Amino acid sequence: MSIIFDHVTHKYEAGTTMEKPALKDINLVINDGEFIGLIGHTGSGKSTLIQHMNGLLKPTEGTVYVDGEDICGKGYSLKSLRSRVGLVFQYPEHQLFESSVLLDVEFGPKNMGLTQLEIQYRAFEALKSVGIGDDLIDASPFELSGGQKRRVAIAGVLAMKPKVLILDEPTAGLDPAGRDEILGLIRRIHEESGITVILVSHSMEDVANYVDRIIVMNDAKVVLEGPPKTVFANCDALESIGLSVPQVTRISADLKNLGLPVRPDSITIEEAADELAALYKRLH
Repeated sequence: MSIIFDHVTHKYEAGTTMEKPALKDINLVINDGEFIGLIGHTGSGKSTLIQHMNGLLKPTEGTVYVDGEDICGKGYSLKSLRSRVGLVFQYPEHQLFESSVLLDVEFGPKNMGLTQLEIQYRAFEALKSVGIGDDLIDASPFELSGGQKRRVAIAGVLAMKPKVLILDEPTAGLDPAGRDEILGLIRRIHEESGITVILVSHSMEDVANYVDRIIVMNDAKVVLEGPPKTVFANCDALESIGLSVPQVTRISADLKNLGLPVRPDSITIEEAADELAALYKRLH
């Protein structure tokens, strides 16, 4: 399913002396099945943007279309939209509240009015997809590790079978191993289900390694977008708005500036290693 922003502006406290624009004339297309990285410093408009995608916020000006329909149109079902566009907030484990893992994951499907059999099937399927085994389904979610809690929270959204999965800083607060597990899980979900994934992240390395397209926000506007190599080639532009590039990209660019015949657009360690190995062979 596609999501289109057509000249969308959003102002907090609109019409008051406290009015503050959080989105400014956004024109954007999210295509079906994409894996997108959304980056920008704190206050750039990322959270406001994603909350427009499932109707938690409405445009002050402009229109958001989902599958060609205006989500603010008369008679449009926001309840249906939120089951199709799933949003996992930062630190989603703070939203766990039921007495068991299974009940927590069943909460979303129950609100969709499904039969108990379908609710249980979806919950078990979602828990399996995030690697939570049968030995934990009756456990209290509050007794789980941080990474397990986050998996359960993601399962709760997946149980509604969304067409779009939005994750706001899904690795925040996790150790390196936990971060890799969650990102690997998200990539596998995308590859196996084909759903659209939008990953909001401050980690340039995470974005470089996983997404197909990057959207960069600054001062409530989209300032860059494209494949990771295209976006990260703009090192100076990104750094001018307070963002970095993957460390390996910066090193590659510095080597190029020193006169070494290397490509300056490596975005992963593997790419940089291959480039340096090829250089070594040429020089020897």
